[in-house]
Order: sequence, then C-alpha cells, then structure tokens
Amino acid sequence: MSLSHERNARIESSPHLTAGDITVVDHALLKRAVGAMALGNAMEWFDFGVYSYIAVVLGKVFFPSSSPSAQLIATFGTFAAAFLVRPIGGMVFGPLGDRIGRQRVLAMTMIMMAVGTFCIGLIPSYGSIGILAPVLLLVARLVQGFSTGGEYGGAATFIAEFSTDARRGFYGSFLEVGTLVGYILGAGTVALLTATLSHDALLSWGWRVPFMIAGPLGLVGLYIRVKLEETPAFKKEAETREAHERSRPKQAFTALLSQQFKPMMQCVGLVLIFNVTDYMALSYLPSFLSATLHFDETHGLFLVLLVMVLMIPMTLFAGHLSDLIGRKPVMMAGCIGLFALSIPALLLVRTGALLPVFLGLLILGALLSTFTGVMPSALPALFPTRIRYSALAIGFNVSVSLFGGTTPLVTAWLVDATGNLMMPAYYLMAASAIGVVSVLALRETARQPLLGSGPCVATKAEALALARKKLKVVHSGRREREVVPQKKRA
Repeated sequence: MSLSHERNARIESSPHLTAGDITVVDHALLKRAVGAMALGNAMEWFDFGVYSYIAVVLGKVFFPSSSPSAQLIATFGTFAAAFLVRPIGGMVFGPLGDRIGRQRVLAMTMIMMAVGTFCIGLIPSYGSIGILAPVLLLVARLVQGFSTGGEYGGAATFIAEFSTDARRGFYGSFLEVGTLVGYILGAGTVALLTATLSHDALLSWGWRVPFMIAGPLGLVGLYIRVKLEETPAFKKEAETREAHERSRPKQAFTALLSQQFKPMMQCVGLVLIFNVTDYMALSYLPSFLSATLHFDETHGLFLVLLVMVLMIPMTLFAGHLSDLIGRKPVMMAGCIGLFALSIPALLLVRTGALLPVFLGLLILGALLSTFTGVMPSALPALFPTRIRYSALAIGFNVSVSLFGGTTPLVTAWLVDATGNLMMPAYYLMAASAIGVVSVLALRETARQPLLGSGPCVATKAEALALARKKLKVVHSGRREREVVPQKKRA
C-alpha cells in the first residue's frame, strides 16, 4: 500500500527505513487519551441534555413571566447563541493547538467548559437581580460555546494521532460514545429531578443541581488531561518545524489554510450529514412528537434515551467495521440508508403508537451510528499534521453552526410554513444527497498513516515487520530498474 503523504513519502523513498522510524503506540497512554477525550465530549453533551430538557424551568427562572412561549423562545435563543461563537473558538484554539500542542489547548477547553456550565448553576434568578440574570446566562453560554469550538476538533485529532493505523476507527468511535453517555446522563438527571422534586423545589433550587455537577466533573477531566503526554505525531512535526524554520521563512497560517480548501469543503459536507442527522433524531424529533403529534413527553424522552443506549454498541461496531472494510463504505451505507429509509422511519413515528415510534427512532439511530462511529477517524485524516487541529476545528464548527445547530429551527419552520408533517424526512433526504457527494469525493484512509505522519503500530514486532517489508519493496524496485534496458542516446 502506497503511503503518499508528506513525511511518509520520504520514508518510502528511503532504503533505510527502520523500526525507529515507525511509532509504536503505548497502549496505556492510548487508553488514557481516549478516556480523557471522551470525558470532555461527555461534559459538552451532558450540558446539552440538561439545558434541552430543563428549558421550560430555565425560562421561568431567567426571563419575565409574561408569556410561557416567549420564555421558551428566549431560553433556546440563549442556547443557540453558543453555536454562533463556536467557529470563533475554532479559529482561536485550532491554530493554538497546532502551534503549542494539542494537550495544552485541550486542558484549556476542558476548564472553560466546566467553568461555564458550573456558573450557570450559580446565577441568581430574574426575580433576584432582574435583567442581569439573563445577561449572565448569555455570557456563560458564550463561554461554553467558545470553548466547545476547540473541543471536538482537538479531541478527534488527539485520539487519531495516538491511535494505531489498524484500529483508528475503533478508538475514535469512543469519542462519540462520550457524546451519547453525556447526553443520556444529562437528560436522565433532569428526568430524575423532575420525578422526585415538587415543581416549586425544582424551580427554586433543583434546576441548579445538574449544572453544578460540572464543577467536580471538570476538575477530574482537567487532571486527566494535564497528565497526558503530547501526541507522537505533533512531537515529530514540532521537531521537523523547528529544524526547517532555521533555514527557511515561516509560512503564514492563512497561506497554509488556503491550501486545504478541497478537504475543508469535504469536511463541511461530512459534518453536515453527520450533524443534521444527529440534531434531527436526538433533538428535533422528541419535540416534534410532543408538540406536533401530542405524544406523551415522558414516553418520548424515554424512547430517545433507549435509542441512545442502543447506539453505544452500534457506534463502536461501526468504528470497528470501518477499520475492516474502510471508512467510505460505512459512511456511504449511512447516506444511502437515510435517503431510502427517512420516509418509512418518519411514517412510523407519525403513527403515535409506542412500538412504531420506537422502531422509527431506532432506524434513524442505527443510520446515525454509521457516522458517529466513523467521523472521529475520517475527519482528522483529511488534513496534514501541521494544520490538522486548525482546519478540523474551523471546518467542523462552521458546518455545525450553519447546518447542525439550525436543523431543529429550520425543520420546525418548514413544518409550520407548509403544514407538511413529512418535512423532517425530506430534510434528511436532502442532507443525505450532500453526504453521498462528500463521501464519493473522499480518498480511503482506513489502515493508512495520517497525512504528514509515519506509520503507527501496536507492537515492536509489527514495526520490525513493516520496516523489513518496506525494505524488501525498495530492493525489488531497484532490481526491476536494473534489468530494464536503458535507451541509447541519439
């Protein structure tokens, strides 16, 4: 298999490749890296789950009591504000992560996320401090959104650069397992508080509990991340960059980024299908069930949580499968499946009966798993090491802000404007068509080294075997050139 990447090209052309040129991954460090990154993603989605399902209570706490609808709109408007600053966070933390290291920046994003979430639990109500209450809520949400802008791109990069080439898909899928676990815990915590506390208790102090959990959780996550080592790929890139900067001028970041236009567009397309499906299945449809179809809200929440629990093994399997058959076949199956099954799935949901609704949600959850299991390994592979964090953070967050975070709002508007209850299915089908084009444009990256990095293997024996194999290929190529007769000069 040809390693047609910057650093790897030098390795291929050299007859002196040794096991020392190949990274042997420390399995203990890899497990710690995966756990630390998954915890950060879990924190982000714990907050998402809490905020989404306690929005009605937050509206009463932070906004004037003139209109319940106005309260809910204001609460979700504050929630949406975090999406607006995510690209700005990506533009700040991404280049910083490529310059000073992934580990340091990911420690920063962890503490900022924890502080932002914890502070929400400390803000006095509108009745206590007036207009300052919603202002402080908005500030806390902006801090969360800003830090989140550097979280996913950095976490996916960190796991990808620590993983072996053979199992990068499987290890990357744990990042999205963190997402699912965080959302389940957040929504489950709200459900437990709602079931055990009176309405008055929930309104006065109970709503603060899940937000304040973020404090100790963030300290644990920060401790784990501070103890992590920098990724092998970044270490080698930093050494190479330091040596080259002595002999040639430093290339501007904007110039580097402009060279990544094609992979950036591929990243935006892949994140579009990934996040439209995610926000449609896990955020919009529960509201669609209760508000439009008048399905019992508690039953709807329970069904969504059950689907997410079932998605955990499906996500891990999709990541593992992508290591075996490739990233593109798994993602393409998800895109084609969405195009073919979105209408049947929504028809099941529209019946309003418990079992058909569950089956419809499960179909969408299974298709979503083809993206959650593969994206954390497919997206970092689009970019070279020297600009991976920057390009991924910017491309990912621009796409999420434009297409993912707006999915519930746009879909609700389409349903209201047209009166057509099948609009969610049509929206998914349109997104899946874009996904098909994006996947077709990709090159396959399964079992291959990342751009700008050498091979990564699990054991020294694998490194030696790979070095011998590469040396054998080089010698074979030389013998072939020697037996080919050279043309005589005229």
